[in-house]
Amino acid sequence: LLEVSIVNQSNETLQNVTLELSTVGDLELCERPQVYTIKPLGTLHIKANIKVSSTEHAVIFGNIVYDESSSANDTHIIIINEIHIDIMGYIHPATCTDSQFINMWSEFEWENKLVIDTKISKLTDYLDHIINVTNMKCLNPLGTDSEHCQFLSASLYAKSTFGEDALLNISIHKTEKGKIRSE
Repeated sequence: LLEVSIVNQSNETLQNVTLELSTVGDLELCERPQVYTIKPLGTLHIKANIKVSSTEHAVIFGNIVYDESSSANDTHIIIINEIHIDIMGYIHPATCTDSQFINMWSEFEWENKLVIDTKISKLTDYLDHIINVTNMKCLNPLGTDSEHCQFLSASLYAKSTFGEDALLNISIHKTEKGKIRSE
């Protein structure tokens, strides 16, 4: 639900006021825009229902269009700043069993390897950083000696508000020069 408040700060009646919205990504407008009139110094609250079908990145953009009562043929357009919908707002740390993780991992049938270039020197600090930026939960408890280890492997899991699963398996090690590298 997107709520927009429009305030007429003029001494004229605004006619044919319309909130025109468009979306990019997995968003869909649920209703057609309505036409309103706003009295001088009046306020209008418009609610637009938007269906979110996936947690992919999406954008809402649009205009407020209106006519002034004193000018018959003069339509005004106010461009609204884009509203970016970020997937991180929909992802929440969650848990699953080892067998559930393995089954989901094999169903996806993909693997992305990323090259790591970081100033973080401790493997556990890097893992904590990944957990924080991805909003995921580590499924493998780290041992007490993990602070001094040279290799770390962990499975991370999260679930979206829409029931989608997010999986990450991280395997990193330290080089002789103390840099963290991915496996």
